[in-house]
Amino acid sequence: MGLLENILKKVVLQDAIIENKVQLSPSVYQIRLKSESIKKAEFEPGYFIRLGIGIGNDNISFKDKVRSYSVWNINHTEGYLDLAIATESKGIGAEWGQNCNIGDTVYFKWKKGNFLLDTTADSYLMIGDLSALSHLYIIHRNLSNTKHVESLVYTKNSDDFFQDVDGSIPFNFYSLEQNAIDEILKIVKQLAGKLKKEKIVYIAGDSRVCIALNQYFRHELKWNIKQIKTKPFWNPDKKGLE
Repeated sequence: MGLLENILKKVVLQDAIIENKVQLSPSVYQIRLKSESIKKAEFEPGYFIRLGIGIGNDNISFKDKVRSYSVWNINHTEGYLDLAIATESKGIGAEWGQNCNIGDTVYFKWKKGNFLLDTTADSYLMIGDLSALSHLYIIHRNLSNTKHVESLVYTKNSDDFFQDVDGSIPFNFYSLEQNAIDEILKIVKQLAGKLKKEKIVYIAGDSRVCIALNQYFRHELKWNIKQIKTKPFWNPDKKGLE
């Protein structure tokens, strides 16, 4: 292990133990990290963690050693958080999700970002692919029951969808190709028409879809940029994009 990795472990990153691992669907694992530091962590729904999946592995380049994952659920009292790791990409993070074991030590750092819970609207539209599902779940779970929510969550293989940590399935699932922009736009146009009063849209997942929908809401529907929350979790032409 190099000097830089030792500094990461001892100074920059916190440590946790994998307490549990459950396969939720053919390509998704629920992984629970437990640490005393989580009991004291400041947290808002929508936070990520940067996870050092390759710390100590000299066969992985340094730029590939850290991946960002949405915090799906957190329990301050017991000191744990849950991640949902999708493995359909077959990348380094996917390999880690498949091969990690209960009892393994992992290293992580909190990342706030801007894709956070916003309770100021009356109506919400949640749009994303499988990579964004756990993030949309925690946002939805922390909205009051008085909010009106429409949704479009998609993936090619419908068997890969999974329920929220509380057993609920609050979203509408669709079987679509990764970059089915035209089909997605047709559905979005119908759903957007159901939103009333103050509105917010969350758009996450494939960067191509995020860009197309951001433009649609800004230029076609004339929404204010503060109403449009976008987070590209991945890009087919790049490695390591969140």
